[in-house]
Amino acid sequence: MSIVGTLALAAVDSLGAAGLPSVAGSSLAATAESVGATPAFIGDAADWAFVVDNADYLGVGVLLTVGLTVASILFGFLVGFPAGAVEVYGDGSLKRVVTVAGVVLRGTPIVVILIVMYFVIGVPQLNFGVVSLSSAVTAGILGLGLRSAAYQSQIFRATLSSVDAGQLEAGRSIGLSRFEAVRYVVVPQALRRSIPGFQNEFTIVLKDTSIVFAIGLAELLTRGHDLFSEQTTAVLEVVLFISAIYFVLTFTTNRALDRLGDHYAIPEGESA
Repeated sequence: MSIVGTLALAAVDSLGAAGLPSVAGSSLAATAESVGATPAFIGDAADWAFVVDNADYLGVGVLLTVGLTVASILFGFLVGFPAGAVEVYGDGSLKRVVTVAGVVLRGTPIVVILIVMYFVIGVPQLNFGVVSLSSAVTAGILGLGLRSAAYQSQIFRATLSSVDAGQLEAGRSIGLSRFEAVRYVVVPQALRRSIPGFQNEFTIVLKDTSIVFAIGLAELLTRGHDLFSEQTTAVLEVVLFISAIYFVLTFTTNRALDRLGDHYAIPEGESA
């Protein structure tokens, strides 16, 4: 049943058909009469059957959503962690370039980044032999990954800065170079402390994958929209089904990262 019909029936119950105003040239009372006298609530069998019948179509969107999320997060880590380290330990022009790039990426809407990647820069299709990534998928990973890198750099900048400077000095005192002290003393602690922030960033990237519709990729939300275009009476059911999928993905990932964070948490009293 459509949302308009549900609202109309609710209005009839509370105000009566005679007292309902006209909307867009027709009264809500007439709308209510057209949908029938018996209310149909969320969970109509035919609508849910439509969703179940098309679950495989949505499943392809789930795979694309998960793939984009994982690839973008990994790319963001590979770029964001060194960028965060440069902001903490670097100096000169390299530090300024990294800082400015991060500010620009964080201040630019993700849809603009994706459009620039796909339509302006025109990233090529990547072929890895058994796996081939279209230019749209490549642009999606690069766009989401660079945006994530800009935020991850701040997560790692904060966690690297949170490790007491005395520990870096202690590493130097036993003969480690500055780079080795950062690598073997500071970085392991910073990575442990970054898990909560990384967890939040994963959830953000997962939801941001819905923006790739702008470059023609049919991820989960786009495929759901395609379904309501075919059968509008199942709009709410499709949206609820998609929401449940997003909830399962975020809940499962968050609980896994919670366990990881607890396992690798720095015991109290062992770090300054």
